[in-house]
Amino acid sequence: MGVLRERESTGVGPVELFFDLVYVFAITQLSHFLLHHLGVEGALEFAVLFAAVWWGWNYTAWAANWLDPDNRTVQGFFALWMFASLGMAVAIPEAYGERAWLFVAAYLFLQLSRASFMVRAWRGQAMGRNYAQLLAWSAIAGVVWVAGVFVPDEARVWVWLGAVVLDYLGPRVNFWLPRVGGTPMSTWPLSEDHLAERNRLVFIVALGESIVILGATLTGMELTAGAVAAAVLGFATIVVLWRLYFDARLGNAEHERVAVEAATEVSRSAYAYAHALMVAGAVVIAVGVDLVLARPWDTADAATIATVLGGPAIYLVGNLVFNRAISGRIAVSRIVALGCLVVLALIAFALPVLVLAALALAVLLLLSLAASGWFTLPSMNVDK
Repeated sequence: MGVLRERESTGVGPVELFFDLVYVFAITQLSHFLLHHLGVEGALEFAVLFAAVWWGWNYTAWAANWLDPDNRTVQGFFALWMFASLGMAVAIPEAYGERAWLFVAAYLFLQLSRASFMVRAWRGQAMGRNYAQLLAWSAIAGVVWVAGVFVPDEARVWVWLGAVVLDYLGPRVNFWLPRVGGTPMSTWPLSEDHLAERNRLVFIVALGESIVILGATLTGMELTAGAVAAAVLGFATIVVLWRLYFDARLGNAEHERVAVEAATEVSRSAYAYAHALMVAGAVVIAVGVDLVLARPWDTADAATIATVLGGPAIYLVGNLVFNRAISGRIAVSRIVALGCLVVLALIAFALPVLVLAALALAVLLLLSLAASGWFTLPSMNVDK
């Protein structure tokens, strides 16, 4: 097919940046879904939808490691995958209702067509076998996704949760199939640099959603002292989160090149899984910013606590997984910060929303100062 990259080519192509445009809309849809479905059930529904949207983007980013971004056939398929992603995003508000079929149809088209394309691109080579097994796992999970369309609305999230588990389990077990076996990570040669850059870009997209929510909410409200204070805190939180993410020591900044033989295993944990948590954390933080703007002087309720503190906590857990994969270290500073957020959660019901947001920002700001060398906490080495 002639659609594969030259082996030494690792740059992010314009078609990949173009593909990401639809995820600006998808993340907006996800944040609005969570904002309108606050509560335990809504959080679970959001998590399942986010997991599917992320997995569609993640598998496309991995495929782009091997595809020539300047090839017209590749560009055509990227346009099709982009359209499928748009279909998923359009369906999100009613994914557990009348548009469940659209969400599943778009998701399965994205996953199955991409895997099939990669099987053909790599035909006769080990990677063709690898993608054939990935395709099989996507098809098996797809049966569960389709089944979820036909169950009662209130049961759909549980069926789809099973589909998500199957989708995410596949790489962890090397896409093992009976009589065939698995696909060892050593048989997936890729560029860790490329995936690092792709994930940096999509994290910026997630942060951009926070800016959009902040700006849109401020545009339509009276600029009282409380609103201005909440806006300052929200903007500062976004800036500090950006600073933490691009921290040269514990963030996804430029780092020493990962050994080729370990690149795929490292990338699986650091980008497929850890970044799912970090991007989700950024989306939840965006929702928290909106809630703080809406009622800065009210006493914090469960939904506000869950977003204002839960967003940073989800991000920090993802950052711990990321650093564990990249360097084999567990950053004590992140564990201390998580402990501080837990303590804040215990007293949050007695605090005004604005004060809670300020304290959450203080935790992240202290982490940022530590990254800048104002003070240090050790990292623990662990066996990778």
